[in-house]
Amino acid sequence: MIYVLYNPLADNRNGRSNAENIGKILETKDVAYLDITETDAAEFLRKTASEDKIVLSGGDGTLHHFINDCGGRAPEHPVYYYPTGSGNDFMADVRERERDGLVPLNHYLRSLPTVEVNGETRFFLNGVGYGIDGYCCEEGDKQRAEGDGAINYAAIAIKGMMFYYKPRKATVTVDGAVHSYSHVWLAPTMNGRYYGGGMMVAPGQDRLREDGLVTTVVMHCKSKVKTLGVFPSIFKGEHVRREKMVEILTGSEIEVSFDQPTALQIDGETIPQVTSYRVRAGKPAAKEAETAAVAGV
Repeated sequence: MIYVLYNPLADNRNGRSNAENIGKILETKDVAYLDITETDAAEFLRKTASEDKIVLSGGDGTLHHFINDCGGRAPEHPVYYYPTGSGNDFMADVRERERDGLVPLNHYLRSLPTVEVNGETRFFLNGVGYGIDGYCCEEGDKQRAEGDGAINYAAIAIKGMMFYYKPRKATVTVDGAVHSYSHVWLAPTMNGRYYGGGMMVAPGQDRLREDGLVTTVVMHCKSKVKTLGVFPSIFKGEHVRREKMVEILTGSEIEVSFDQPTALQIDGETIPQVTSYRVRAGKPAAKEAETAAVAGV
């Protein structure tokens, strides 16, 4: 049996209709559709047969919801991903694994890093955004609640940098080594390369790296004009060439603190008024070839 866990809110509430394309892709009618927002993923997996196939249909938030429902444990069931979100940063990072629109997921769900915010710990797939990126998610959520249609995060970022968001002082502690910065615009910690709907903020990060480490990218600059000029280069990962503005820090335990409360996002989900976060890398795991193939679904 093939079970499709879909997010009805994905792609501006077109989640169900998008998910129904999976039956066409797999050329079968033996598909059951379940709303993931009303499904306890761990309980659902306990009740299904090990040979049943699971397809997650949604965006990065859907994947985030699923893995945290499962307590950060990769399911024994074959699990696949069908991207129907608005950002799809995970898909941008693993697109070479796609076959007929689906991506085998199990290998990517092992040994995930965790982030502790306000006393709560979560697993994450892509990254933790802190700074102008968190601000953008917060403003995007407000616009979505007001029914403003499609959200233009690039426009939000530019307006924020020009008028509303003020850079912070930050302390970044990487495996015990303390780094201090002023005029920090963003300080995300990444498991993958992409966040924010296609920004390659950490081009050197590999979510399957053998040492299991994560990467923090600190973008700091006193000049607002200079920062605005460099910001678009994030989409191609070229911002890392600006070594005086951008520092790359890699480690297994990273804590980022700002001097004033700032919105933070975890795989696109916003948490307001955060003063610090702590990331712990997943257990190192040697790379292995993904043996699951969508053709076998």
